Amino acid sequence: MGAQRIAIFDTTLRDGEQSPGCSMNLEEKLQMARQLEALQVDVIEAGFPVASDDDFAAVQAIARECRGPVIAALCRAIPRDIERAWEALKEAEHPRIHTFLATSDIHLSYKLQKTREEALQMIREGVALAKSFTPDVEFSAEDATRSDWDFLVEVCKVALEAGATVLNIPDTVGYTVPDEYGRLITHLRMNVPGIDQATISVHCHNDLGLAAANSLAAVMAGARQVECTINGIGERAGNAALEEVVMALSVRRDALPFETGVRRELLYRASQALANITGSEVQANKAIVGRNAFAHESGIHQHGMLSHHSTYEIMTPESVGVRRSSLVLGKHSGRHALAKRFEELGYNLDRVGLDKAYKLFTKLSDQKKEIFDEDLLAIVQDGLTHIPEVYKLRALQATAGTAMFATALVTLASEAGDATETAMGDGPVNAVFAAVDKLTGLSGRLLDYRLHSVSRGADAVGEVFVQVDFDGQPHGGKGASTDVVEASLRAYLNAVNKALFARRAKKSQAVEAGV
Repeated sequence: MGAQRIAIFDTTLRDGEQSPGCSMNLEEKLQMARQLEALQVDVIEAGFPVASDDDFAAVQAIARECRGPVIAALCRAIPRDIERAWEALKEAEHPRIHTFLATSDIHLSYKLQKTREEALQMIREGVALAKSFTPDVEFSAEDATRSDWDFLVEVCKVALEAGATVLNIPDTVGYTVPDEYGRLITHLRMNVPGIDQATISVHCHNDLGLAAANSLAAVMAGARQVECTINGIGERAGNAALEEVVMALSVRRDALPFETGVRRELLYRASQALANITGSEVQANKAIVGRNAFAHESGIHQHGMLSHHSTYEIMTPESVGVRRSSLVLGKHSGRHALAKRFEELGYNLDRVGLDKAYKLFTKLSDQKKEIFDEDLLAIVQDGLTHIPEVYKLRALQATAGTAMFATALVTLASEAGDATETAMGDGPVNAVFAAVDKLTGLSGRLLDYRLHSVSRGADAVGEVFVQVDFDGQPHGGKGASTDVVEASLRAYLNAVNKALFARRAKKSQAVEAGV
């Protein structure tokens, strides 16, 4: 008998995006959705349509474009949420409405002010309404692991009778432990009539660092769908990390006789793409995709590795897409070679995008001896965003020293033509930001600034991520260059253009609404 199939439900774009600092705009969500589609996850949870117009637009765009996976949208078990979810999903090739209601007495009493009987009625009506739109309906019992087990049996019965095809038993607050969670799944399988006709799903949070372990314990007890995120991002301490669950099922097939349809060799690529999009760096010692996951410093470990990699590695770097060799591309490389490598990295660029990427690539190759995959990811994330560039960088000159104020001279291009301003600051980056504020008429308040190297060597590309408050609204920006001051300016300018785009969109919505 072959290994049983575990469906991988990715909620990076919904639960993951709710993580502080991980918000994404529409184009960034589409970029990440394409990575997930290439990864061949079974389900992409694209967002929470009723939460905002932006979330609705993202779910709708992903539903239209991603034709392979099931596209799910989250909604509370109330009519307007469900109807809004369906409106966003209706063009999907494989739509799923994912509706939920809290079932623990803590949530029923303090959050919902509902009785158990009222909750059951809401579940019955909500699932039935969702079923009237699409045959694929998932119901989640929020805070299931702190719910009364016998009441949870009633909840599952009602959801099944109303038409749910997937029953999710989430560990919403990361409270349970593996043995207990396994027993809960077994209890439901033993006591809910007809539950074998549905798929049992699990959604674990990592508050106690047990999300992946709890997910695997549930699989052993009969769950056949695991909900997770790339890099484990998500609310509070995050969710079960997709790459950890997938590789545990792959490496330990002897103890866990299950399989997934995920293309494991693309895990690292998806991890890096998400980190580049959000600016949320992967911790160095992160399992599977961290910088140190395949690094060996101890002399004993190094000696063993030189003898045979299996002495200290239970999987090869190549099995998750970590490339041992660097990319050999230089300023004499042509567009075809560059396009091919971008394709391998998951970016199928059109002619306009490739031309823009090639210009950035040739500029970078004049500055660097070696071009690495990380450099190309920085190019595609920094240079190919589709936020309209109201302001573009034309020229930058900055000076600083121990015995002088830092000064910056910045020239920006806009529809009105080129304009130049100078400014002083307590450092070159501060001076550059001040000059941009003068040129754009905006006044930004820096909330967060992060700089890291995206590749190796003294000439490595530096990537800067900023969070800037404009008009009380935070906007993220990113920029990359071998010059960290230029990278900082590009990141700040990216945030400026996002702020202006958001301001125009808000004005347009107000006009349409007749305000």
